[in-house]
Amino acid sequence: MQPSPHGKVHGNATEALADVLADGITIAVGGFGLSGIPVDLINAVRDSGVRDLTIVSNNMGVDGKGLGVLIDSGQVRKVLASYVGENKAFAAQYLSGELEVEFVPQGTLAERLRAGGAGIPAFYTKTGVGTLVAEGKPLEEFDGELYVRERGIVADLALVHAHTSDTDGNLVYRHTARNFNPVVATAGKVTIAEAEVIVPLGGIDPNHVITPGVYVQRLVQAIDKVKDIEQRTVRPRPAAN
Repeated sequence: MQPSPHGKVHGNATEALADVLADGITIAVGGFGLSGIPVDLINAVRDSGVRDLTIVSNNMGVDGKGLGVLIDSGQVRKVLASYVGENKAFAAQYLSGELEVEFVPQGTLAERLRAGGAGIPAFYTKTGVGTLVAEGKPLEEFDGELYVRERGIVADLALVHAHTSDTDGNLVYRHTARNFNPVVATAGKVTIAEAEVIVPLGGIDPNHVITPGVYVQRLVQAIDKVKDIEQRTVRPRPAAN
């Protein structure tokens, strides 16, 4: 991994990913649906042409948007996710046997990522005991209750989206776009962040930092774009009196 001449800040997503992408790697991706997803980094992964990827993310976006573009291009071999109901191409590939899927309860997925980032190889949880989720996994009894052992997740590469970053990669997320980004950021052997606003080092109040820059190896300026909404639901405007 070559350092940038400007420290952690790279010129664009393609440049930042150039020497870390390879066929068959595991990529953890922040976001929830289309909220807080690293769009530029995802598109750069698609454009690179790498294949046989394992993607760890809460869900896989929608058809043609977010992580859905990697499904459409056939670059994904396996997915670990908690929900995939918004993506028809995903469903078709799963049902045809092209795509391997490991469904993970949402809280368990968050904790597996957090554990991986904290150096915890495994933990026990009651979630999933007695269901298909626990099939083939070790069980242990604690205080008269059964728990299933879940492994922490450490990805080869983690991709996240932040609202604000300083040039050292200290990240601040905005509202619900925070979602899975903090746990994903800690779970990558290499973490690359895209940020809407990049300020000089010292430009963020330390009390506001959510992901410390020690977890972030590379940083790119996010391209200004309209933010997509999965399902836009509105109600009629009340008639004027």
